[in-house]
This record gives sequence, structure tokens and C-alpha cells, in this order.
Amino acid sequence: MKGIISPLQNAMPSPTFLWRFKVTLFLIWGLTCCKISWDSVMRMDANLRDLFLYEAFLYYNPLLLVTMMVWLWGVNLWVFLQSTVSYTKVFDLDQNHLTHREMWKCSTWMTIIVPTSMTAYLYLYSHGEVSLAASQPVLLYILVAVIFIFPFDIFYLSSRYFFLRTLVRIALPLQPITFPDFFVADILTSMAKVFSDLERSVCRMVNRQVATIAWLEADSVCGSHSVAIPMALVLPYMWRLLQCLRQYRDTKEKNCLFNALKYSTAVPVIFLSALKYHVLHEKWETLYRPLWLLSSVINSLYSFYWDITRDWDLSGFSRIFKFNKSSTVSNMLYGRQWLQIYFWVIGSNFVLRCSWTYKLSAHLRHNYLTVFAITLMEMLRRFQWIFFRVENEWNKITRSGVQLTEIPREEEKLLGSNIHDV
Repeated sequence: MKGIISPLQNAMPSPTFLWRFKVTLFLIWGLTCCKISWDSVMRMDANLRDLFLYEAFLYYNPLLLVTMMVWLWGVNLWVFLQSTVSYTKVFDLDQNHLTHREMWKCSTWMTIIVPTSMTAYLYLYSHGEVSLAASQPVLLYILVAVIFIFPFDIFYLSSRYFFLRTLVRIALPLQPITFPDFFVADILTSMAKVFSDLERSVCRMVNRQVATIAWLEADSVCGSHSVAIPMALVLPYMWRLLQCLRQYRDTKEKNCLFNALKYSTAVPVIFLSALKYHVLHEKWETLYRPLWLLSSVINSLYSFYWDITRDWDLSGFSRIFKFNKSSTVSNMLYGRQWLQIYFWVIGSNFVLRCSWTYKLSAHLRHNYLTVFAITLMEMLRRFQWIFFRVENEWNKITRSGVQLTEIPREEEKLLGSNIHDV
């Protein structure tokens, strides 16, 4: 009967209690991992500690950066949900696409699994269990690969295969380029450091150099002078360049060629930097280093110009993200304060565009903490870039006169279905 609450319902914990309980467990886990990791590092000889951390960081840095990007993408989706920008139309997604809740669920598990594996690696290595320590990153990479290609309908099967198909379309631009294709490819250019570290990590795993110092030798297979490092760094830019050329073939628009030129400016930054390991020091200082600096300036300024005038189209300074209902976000970004947001975004984009060339420079990669910090800032730059880029695409759709159907809100879709794949 209506209005009657059973004793079982009274006994169920409230959503607030469950949320606080999960957060408490997460904090306890995080503090425990930090304590074990710190103690493990302190057990190492002081002269070897930095090298030990550098190697451990190399294996786990790529997945930590990917985890952060998934968290930020969930925030992007949540803000789009509050606004009038229909990202489902922009990306041509069906009604069962992954929502911000599913993205945060995935990133939560990634936040737990990756640092746990890293803690186990540090602990086992510092306690002399070198072979067991070496197996930790190997098992983690195998687990990630298996989850991606797992053929059964669990772990968001359609979403995983949608992403894999997009990666194939990016690597082989043999078909007309869609907005999701070059959008994901743009994000991959911000994760060039991930490609570089993945190459080095997999190389060491294949050649059984994990938890060894063989990689310190310059002429080793996975050494610091390997030509595979700049090749991995340049790969996302070459994919994006080929996409632009394919778009020009299909549309004959000259802007596609200018966009391709922008991505080509990253190539000399990467390869001139790598030449430091293969030329005499005097020649590097007198010839190649000035050329590297010049190419870095050209790449930074060209990329900044393209962000502002093409990707974002901020010439009108019109207020974006007209929110559907009042919220903390809408109140913060309302009225005159929005103009300040524009100035912040433009200024920070300029600074981070200039600093991003530091990461692209192979001869500076041994400053791994600095490179990691700059890569994190690049993730944040790409995070704010997404808002303006998607909104700009939405404005193009609405101005083009395309007939838009009514888009059901996420809450309504969640009530109507328990399946949350792409």
C-alpha cells in the first residue's frame, strides 16, 4: 500500500551515508598507499633513489595521466549537461552513450588500480623482491589491454569498441573525417608524452629491462638516445596532419592546409631536440639549439593563434554556455565575470602553449618531475579548450539551419534505461 514504509526500507543506509563511507575508505586507501610508498623509497640507497623513482615513474606516468584525462572529461560532460550545448548532437552519440557518472566510475577504478600497482612495485623492489616488482607494471599493462579488447558485453563493450574504432580511423584516415575523429586526435596531441613513455615502458618490458639499470646505457635498445622516442612523440601530430590533408581532399578548403601546417611545426621541435644526442656539443650549441628555439617559438605562437581564432572563434566575445537552470557554475560564470573568464582562458592558453614545447623536447625529458608537472598543466589546458571547441561546433550546427530534434536530458535517459554504453 502507498505510504507504508517497510522495516527493510528503514534499515537501508541512506545515499549520503554510503557516499561518505566510500569517500572514507578511499581516503584510508590513499593514505596507506602513500605511507607504504614513502617508507619503500626511504629504504633505498640515497645515491640510487632518484634513478629508482625515475624508472618507477616512467612505467606508471602514462596511466596516471590517462586517469586524470578521464576525470576531466567527466567534468566536461557534467558542465555540458548543465548547459544548452548538446554534446550528444555534436559528437553524434546515441541515447545510451556514457554519461559523466560512468566516466567518473571508470576514473575512480583507475585511480585505485594504478597507484596500488605502483605501491606494490615500490614495496617489492625496496625489499629485494626484484622479479616480483618487475612483474607489477607488466601485469598492469596486460590488464589494461585485456579490458580494452575483452569481447564480452561487460565493462561498457560498445563504448570500448567505439573508442578503438575511432583510434583506427585516426591512425588510418582513409575515410571522411568526422568531428569525433579530429577531436580525439587533438586530445592525443596533448598526450604525446604518454605515447613516448608507453614506447619506452613497453620496450623495457619486451627486452626484460624492468627493474634493471640497463636502460641507463645510451646505446642500449631502450636507452635514452633511442630514435624511437622522438618517433613516438611526433606520432599524434602526424595523425592530425594527415587528417587535415584528408579534409582538404574532401572539402577543398584552404583552412585545412593552414591547419596541417600548424601540426607540421611540431615536427622540427621534436627532431631538432633529439639531435642533441647525435651531434657534437659545439654543433648543438651553435646551430641546432638556436634552430630548436626558433621552431619552438613558431609552434607555440601558431598554435595559440589557431586556438583563439579558429578552434574557439572568440572574436565576438559572446557569452557561451547558457545554462538551463541556476547552479553554482552558472552563477559563477554569469554577467561581467564571464569576461574575466575569457581573459584568463586566453592568457593561460598562451603561457601553457609556450611551456608545452618543453615537453616535446626530448633532451629535457630527464627532468621528469618538471615534465610531469607541465604535462598535467597541458591536460588542464586541453580541459578548458574542450569547452570552447565543443561550444563553437554547436554554434556552427545551430547557425547552419540543421533541424535539431529534442534532446532528452540525461536524468530522463537514466530513468528509462539501465544500460549506459555509447
